[in-house]
Amino acid sequence: MTTLDDLWEGDMESFQVGDREILLVHLEGGDVIATQAICPHQQIELVEGELKNGELMCKAHLWRFDLKTCTGINPGHARLARYPVKLDGDSVYVDPEGDTPKIAHS
Repeated sequence: MTTLDDLWEGDMESFQVGDREILLVHLEGGDVIATQAICPHQQIELVEGELKNGELMCKAHLWRFDLKTCTGINPGHARLARYPVKLDGDSVYVDPEGDTPKIAHS
């Protein structure tokens, strides 16, 4: 899918994997998280949001998510899909069938 050379710590990038758009995030400290690329609130690209201290904030309505758990901080009921990630040396692989994109209507 990509390599760690292309996705440095603190960076995020959106990729098409099969029929799904995946947001790949390389958190400070080395964890690599794969989640849905679209905010569950109003279909905004999350790659355009702000990444800070393992939290992702959507640019449109400031919904915030803890990327280690893919759960909502504000609002707490929100969730992001989380896809399995495999690291093989510097190569990063994602299983896009590992979860289903989430949607929230509030």
